[in-house]
Amino acid sequence: MFITDSQLLSYQRCPRKAFLDVYGDLTQQDSPSDFLLKLIKDSTEFQSSIINNYSYQKPDYPRGDLIAGAKATEVLMTAGVDVIYRGILITQQSSTNSPPNNQTENGSSPSINFVSYPDLLIKQPGYSRFGDWVYIPTDIKLSKRPKLDYQIVAAFHAEILASIQESFPETAWLILRKKGLYKVNLTQRLQQMQETVSELINIWQNRLEPEVFMARQKCSLCTWYSSCHAVAETQKHLSLLPGVTPSRYSVLKSLDLTTLESLSQANYHDLEIYPEFADGVGIQVVQQAQSVRENKVILRNGKLAREIDSKTLPITYHQSTKLVNAPVELYFDIEAQPDISLDYLHGVLVVDKRQNTEKFYVNLAETQLEEELIWHQFLDLVWKYPIAPIYHFCEYEVQTIKRLAKLYQTPAYKWKPLLKRFVDIHQVVTQTMTLPVESYALKHIARWLGFEWRNPEANGAQSVCWYEKWLQTGDRSLLDAIVIYNQDDCYATYYIKEWLSKFIEENS
Repeated sequence: MFITDSQLLSYQRCPRKAFLDVYGDLTQQDSPSDFLLKLIKDSTEFQSSIINNYSYQKPDYPRGDLIAGAKATEVLMTAGVDVIYRGILITQQSSTNSPPNNQTENGSSPSINFVSYPDLLIKQPGYSRFGDWVYIPTDIKLSKRPKLDYQIVAAFHAEILASIQESFPETAWLILRKKGLYKVNLTQRLQQMQETVSELINIWQNRLEPEVFMARQKCSLCTWYSSCHAVAETQKHLSLLPGVTPSRYSVLKSLDLTTLESLSQANYHDLEIYPEFADGVGIQVVQQAQSVRENKVILRNGKLAREIDSKTLPITYHQSTKLVNAPVELYFDIEAQPDISLDYLHGVLVVDKRQNTEKFYVNLAETQLEEELIWHQFLDLVWKYPIAPIYHFCEYEVQTIKRLAKLYQTPAYKWKPLLKRFVDIHQVVTQTMTLPVESYALKHIARWLGFEWRNPEANGAQSVCWYEKWLQTGDRSLLDAIVIYNQDDCYATYYIKEWLSKFIEENS
């Protein structure tokens, strides 16, 4: 059995993925998304930019031959090479976790090979079996933060390296984007690493398939997403409920509330004694289970949930989330390129109910230098309709207005009054009702209402990839795809707002 640093990293992020990578049906995997491929490419380019600062040697061995690679790495360590790039470290131990049916013919437990691929092995003064020097493992990560899972892997490198050079490195390093060197506290991380490795060995050797759990941000890029989502849907797993995080799910399991039926019938007061369900989260989660189980909209009126089964119930709305049916309404959506801090498209749908017209305006920066130009174009457009509400979905648009105003030193009178005109449709929905959806993201709500995007594969991550390719290739079809996606986002926001207005009118 081989356990590698990449498998250890994968296990920390999702035990189920680590299991499926070994025992799963590979034909059930999704193709990697363009955004995932972009992240891999960006990571490789960042690593190359760091490596170019070093004078290094690489071990020479036949491709795919790990044993030969480990021996070649050891040859370089013995020679005292200052920096080793893409070395391979291997150590072996007998498994203490093996079940009886996994024993070898002579009755002994099968061995486990631990394989580590530190990006760099850097020579430092010290004492090892090689001489008066030791090696320190160093990993290069695109991340801005020294994530715990990276530190655990660094401890994995260090322990394997210690068994080879017979001297434990004093530390391990991470080289991070923007923040540079980060010193890993091995004393703090070693026990955590050892416990995590033991868990991984136990799951693999006993073929213990981990429970499915759909964590939206983590799962969205995984190639096992469709497979796991299908399992979760079949099980009606609670992780499909908005608001059920891993920590909250652990509490629910301890209370034996693991089904939609049991959670929907739970007393939310029993949940609120737990910190994970404080501040109204308890009733929200119970209402969400009720809504999904019965496929009904549930109103939030203070702390009382009221099912909508007719057109008779009153609704109380917070002033900041009140919808206004104005003669002219604007629907606003931004596309951004976060890698270069560029907001390159301001899409505005103008709905004139007096003239019964709908017109979509595109303010598009084809280069980074045009961001200021389209910012002023946007301001000119919205001030043509000085009293029109500006509907958007989530907080990004308002945050961007503030950022651009500060960046381009925009006079306060041109942008501050706009803040009072913004209406966040996401906030209106989440503050006033519970919907039978998996997520309160724009696509989930709009699709639940029957709206569809012209390109079903289009999303924010994909638009980032399209714009990057546009900058590289000049292919205008990529810009066209982004504009269509942005226009559909504006229309989806309009679609939800119209439904909300009608719903409020019929139930007030």
